[in-house]
Amino acid sequence: MFSRITGAIVERGDSAVLLDVGGLAYEIVLPPCVAEKLPSTLGERVTLEIHPTFNLDGNSGRFTFFGFTNAVEREFFEALTSVASIGPKTAARAFSFPMARIARAIDGADHGFLVKLPGIGQQKARDIVAKLQGKVTRFLLIQDAEPRVPEAIPDFAEEARGVLLQLEYKRSEADAMIAETLAASPQIADAESLLAEVYRHKKREPV
Repeated sequence: MFSRITGAIVERGDSAVLLDVGGLAYEIVLPPCVAEKLPSTLGERVTLEIHPTFNLDGNSGRFTFFGFTNAVEREFFEALTSVASIGPKTAARAFSFPMARIARAIDGADHGFLVKLPGIGQQKARDIVAKLQGKVTRFLLIQDAEPRVPEAIPDFAEEARGVLLQLEYKRSEADAMIAETLAASPQIADAESLLAEVYRHKKREPV
C-alpha cells in the first residue's frame, strides 16, 4: 500500500480530488482544511501524503484514501482516529480548522470549541480530550500554511464557461478546456475568441 501520491488534478471538489497518475485516476478524500490549500487549476500537479483505509461491505470491500499536504497533518489525523469513538470519516470531517487550533483545544480541554467541529458532539469531545490531552504538544508548534487563494479568471472566461455548461459539458471539463486554451493562447481577450479556440482544440483531438 502506498503512503504518498503525486499526480495531476483531473477533478476538484470540496471534499475530494481526482489525481491522474500514469493514466490511472485515484480519488483522494480531503479534510476541509487540506482541501482549501490545494490549487483549483485542473492539470496542476500535487503531492499528497496518504492514509489508506479498507472498508468491508458484505462480501466485498473498498479502499478509501485520505490525503494531506504533509506527514505531520497525517500524523495528527491518525492521532484523532486512535480515539475509539472517532473513525476516519469523522476525523476527516472534524479536521475543518487548522491543526494547531484543534490541538490547542485538545490540550486545553476546550470542549466548547471541539463540539463546533463537524461530527463531534459532547461525548466525542470528552473522548478526544481523555485520550489525547497532553499528547499533542508537537502539533501545537506547527505553523499552519495559509489557504491558497483561488485564482480568479477573467470575466470573458466566466462567460465562456457559462456557454460550455449550457452545452452540457461538466464544470471540470469546461474549466480544463478554458485553462488549457488560455495557457496556449494568452492573447485571447473575449469570450467569442476563447470559445472558437476551444472548438479548434477539440477538432484536433484524436477520435
